[in-house]
Amino acid sequence: MMSTQASNTHAQPSVTFHDKHTHNKIPILVTHHDKEEHSQLDKQGRTDAPYVEDSYETVLPWWRATIRARILSSMKRESPILARMQERIRHPWLDLYFLYSSTLGTHTFFMIGLPLTFFFGYEELGRGLVIVLASGVYVVSFLKDLVCSPRPLAPPVTRLTIGAHHLEYGFPSTHSTNSVSMALFIFGYVRSAYIQSNAISPSIYYGSCAILVIYAVTVVFGRLYTGMHSFTDCAVGVFLGVLIWGAYVVMKETFGNWLATAHWIVPLTMIPICLLLVHYHPHPVDDCPCFEDAIAFVSVFLGIALCRWHSVYSGVDERLLSSVMPGPQGTVWTWEDTASWWTLACAKVTVGILVIFVWRILAKSLLHLVLPPLFRLLASSFDLPHRRFYTPATDYQHMPVESSLRPIPSVIDLPGVLEVSAIREKSALGRTSEVKRRGAKSNDSSPSANGESYSGSELENSNGPSQRKEVKHYDADVLTKVVVYAGIAILASEGLPLTFALLGWGVKPR
Repeated sequence: MMSTQASNTHAQPSVTFHDKHTHNKIPILVTHHDKEEHSQLDKQGRTDAPYVEDSYETVLPWWRATIRARILSSMKRESPILARMQERIRHPWLDLYFLYSSTLGTHTFFMIGLPLTFFFGYEELGRGLVIVLASGVYVVSFLKDLVCSPRPLAPPVTRLTIGAHHLEYGFPSTHSTNSVSMALFIFGYVRSAYIQSNAISPSIYYGSCAILVIYAVTVVFGRLYTGMHSFTDCAVGVFLGVLIWGAYVVMKETFGNWLATAHWIVPLTMIPICLLLVHYHPHPVDDCPCFEDAIAFVSVFLGIALCRWHSVYSGVDERLLSSVMPGPQGTVWTWEDTASWWTLACAKVTVGILVIFVWRILAKSLLHLVLPPLFRLLASSFDLPHRRFYTPATDYQHMPVESSLRPIPSVIDLPGVLEVSAIREKSALGRTSEVKRRGAKSNDSSPSANGESYSGSELENSNGPSQRKEVKHYDADVLTKVVVYAGIAILASEGLPLTFALLGWGVKPR
């Protein structure tokens, strides 16, 4: 029997569950339903109210509604299969393993290491990492908001999740795309080091390949095990990961040469293209955080591309970005030499991360101060682009301090990303579902086994019911994110490495 314990008196209450698969207390987000709730779903997977499905058919264009209907049909067939699989293989240790290993498939995990690749001179690796990740995240986010397909039905599936990924639509799987594209991307470097340069031994090569296979399989299968995605979601995610990596391999040299030789055509082309990608991102039926991920990565991609163009155009790539960190020559280092090198390396990382944090805070505050009045001025002359769920500047005077830049791909939001919480939902199909909405209000209360009652919107927030707030978006948030994330990329890939070189700290390790 499953029991729920929650405390409203703490800032971050823990919610633990016990069921026949779980013998230890595991603080995870679980969406679990009993047979009585399951009986409320008809053969089409809908609740008692036909409005749930009809609302999507009304809001979406016919071709988007048709695609969604096909994916929904597949998802409904696969949900009972996932439920039976969970009944057979779920175990407390597997719950923990697949739950926390899912963080290895998030773009946040990879973006933590992005600045470090540039701080220590691995600019080609960092640039490739951004291109592959940005392409994957944007394509998947585009499809999620285009199709608006929910995650597997709960019930019968028991859903386990961590962070805020349950707030997104289900099709396709971002984790699957990221893990496969990154595994193949890293494999390319490992294979090159083994075959072309003989830099690694056969044992290291095959061991690395095995680790990459285990990593990709763990993340992809984990999305099925945790009930977060259907087989179709993961299959399409894997396909997209392979496709994006293949496109990168084919276009890598051509795109790199274009950045290095096209002169002013690069910024005059890249800036409008990235702004158009943001503008033409599909409008979802429900408020979904996919759009924010898309903004972040398109902007980071823009910043990285502009920095590559500028470094070659100005010549700083050869003069300064190739400088070597100070240290003894040769292969024999004393303990003092090693300690000195690591001290300097830690100083570079510390200074670099602090500068990025300061930029984020200052740029965000300045843009929130300048953009709304500017938008109101422009709105008096012509119609500005407007996005659903984003309040236009003409409808507000001041922006709240914490109105945006929450789910960003940097270490500043790691505590928020790794928070663990719990929710219950009535249906995974309708607009009333709490599983993919932010700021959604629910009148339903889900009674726990101990008699306490919590609404889905309350339990969705890991900070507790008493602190539940509706998430509001403002039009100034969009351009703010573009500037902030592009600035982070510019600082990480060129500004800070140049600073390290000018300070005599060097860039490349050896």
